[in-house]
Amino acid sequence: MSNPAVTAAQAPFSATDVLLSEGVILLGAAVLFVMLFRRFGLGAVLGYLVAGALVGPQGLGLVGGGESKLAIAEIGIVLLLFLVGLELHPARLWRLKRDIFALGLAQVVICGLALTAIIFFTTGFTWGAAIALGLPLALSSTAQVLPSLKSSGRINSPFGEKVFSILLFQDLSIVPLITIVAALSRNPADAGGPPGWMLAGYTVAAIAGLVLAGRFILRPLLQLVGRLGERELFVAVGLFTVLAAAALMHALHLSTALGAFVAGVMLADSPYRHEIEADVEPFRSILLGLFFLAVGMVLDLHTVAANPVFVIGMAAILVLTKALLISGLARLFGMEWSQAMGAGLLLSQGGEFGFVLFAQAQNALLVAPEGASLFSAIVTFSMATTPFLMLFARRFEFAKPKNPTNLAGPDEATRGTAIIVGYGRFGQTVAQMLMGHGFEVVLIDKKPAQIEVSSRFDMKVYYGDGTRIDLLRRSGAEEAQLIAFCHDDPSLDSRVLEPIAEAFPQAALLVRAFDRRQLLALKDMDLAGIVREVFESAICMGVQAMATLGVPQPEIEEVERQYRQNDEQRLAVQGEQGTLMAAKELMFRPGRRMRLIARGEEEEKA
Repeated sequence: MSNPAVTAAQAPFSATDVLLSEGVILLGAAVLFVMLFRRFGLGAVLGYLVAGALVGPQGLGLVGGGESKLAIAEIGIVLLLFLVGLELHPARLWRLKRDIFALGLAQVVICGLALTAIIFFTTGFTWGAAIALGLPLALSSTAQVLPSLKSSGRINSPFGEKVFSILLFQDLSIVPLITIVAALSRNPADAGGPPGWMLAGYTVAAIAGLVLAGRFILRPLLQLVGRLGERELFVAVGLFTVLAAAALMHALHLSTALGAFVAGVMLADSPYRHEIEADVEPFRSILLGLFFLAVGMVLDLHTVAANPVFVIGMAAILVLTKALLISGLARLFGMEWSQAMGAGLLLSQGGEFGFVLFAQAQNALLVAPEGASLFSAIVTFSMATTPFLMLFARRFEFAKPKNPTNLAGPDEATRGTAIIVGYGRFGQTVAQMLMGHGFEVVLIDKKPAQIEVSSRFDMKVYYGDGTRIDLLRRSGAEEAQLIAFCHDDPSLDSRVLEPIAEAFPQAALLVRAFDRRQLLALKDMDLAGIVREVFESAICMGVQAMATLGVPQPEIEEVERQYRQNDEQRLAVQGEQGTLMAAKELMFRPGRRMRLIARGEEEEKA
């Protein structure tokens, strides 16, 4: 007989061994394949999918439990929607209502019905099964598309807003899609489920509850945490907010990602949103990677091997159908053809929520387990095409817009010592000072109105986006000694500047920073200089204000000196700790100014 005490003592170690071994295998495979696929420009997502399929039960069998890992990793999608919500102020969300509820609705309905008809007429599925499979295929992969928009800084562009609006409505549509599957169910156990009108009521009530909680609970809580200055508490509050919102929606059988998104929107205008975003982002990255690993693990390779033509053919039909329909709809809603085609390619894949809805269709006895596995494989294969399609989508998206005034491009520019990107009120001063010394300067701006105004002053400004490497190369950046980014762009960060620095290593880079946050975001880059756009002018007015109020000149100089010194120290500490709340004791506050000046006077007397 075995010793119960020994068995009980050994069990935890056995579970720990399995967890550690599987973790090492999964992370090792992920690192290897993501590095390999990124090296060839195929994207991290495809690397995760291939790594999961290789080490999973259907591949080498090194790691099991794909379904359980997928359920845990879905929190990554929840965190992604929360972070997106943090960037959307409620007023901006209201401005997008037409794209969300008109373009988004049209995309889900038209694509869903078209795919339902294709499934019904090309397979042996019934109408009920075709609806339960076709409508979910209208949803795209939020976990693939949104990180791409965020990492490239395009989510706040007109293109990104339309794509995001479609994705947001897709997430909203999960509730009615669940209701449709439940209404078609052949399973007697589903008869006692909540009706559709009740689910809709739950949705409205839950969103209202989250809005009230955000305003009357979360904001006071964040203010308290901010006064304490403990960064660990920001991590805890951020994760608590996401998980609590998701848990509420899950308990009501609603979309967990939608709950997290609403919670993010409620904190979008909070002064602490940047701290929360920075603290939650690492968890999002890890869990999204695990999600795609788990998707690769649950891919039924045996079913695919038995029906390769059907799976690959249906995946191709899915991608082609959605790309064409979404491109047409985007064109109808005001996008240029080039960008509409880019949006169609970007959203052409199936989505992760399809796995959830296929499982519901299986439980409702609408499709057999083999059918659910086949269509899960179709979605996975369509997701695997996304990195390739993104390469084409970016070409369409960044196609040169129509230029009705025939503005000159930088190809016509005479090669200069310096390139100025952005010829607004900031860039004009920098450019004229360089010209005053006799340097040849190439001026670039992407605002036709600014270029037209500049031409009246006999200044030749070339049209284009100066953050694009190909345009900089046509501007003579390979010969330039300096590239100064003088345009007003808070999203300009290391992801944009590092490729430019690598492409033109001989050129020193100068950057105009919008605020303190952007300054900190660029602190690790080897730049020739960063200038906060209003820092020096604000100090100048502060000096004039004190002089106007009769402050003696020595005291004015002392206050300015101490302010500059304190600001430099604050930036150093904030950069180390990664939060704007660090070193706030160095700020001048009521009651502190006179003591500091008095201390300076005592030092002079001593």
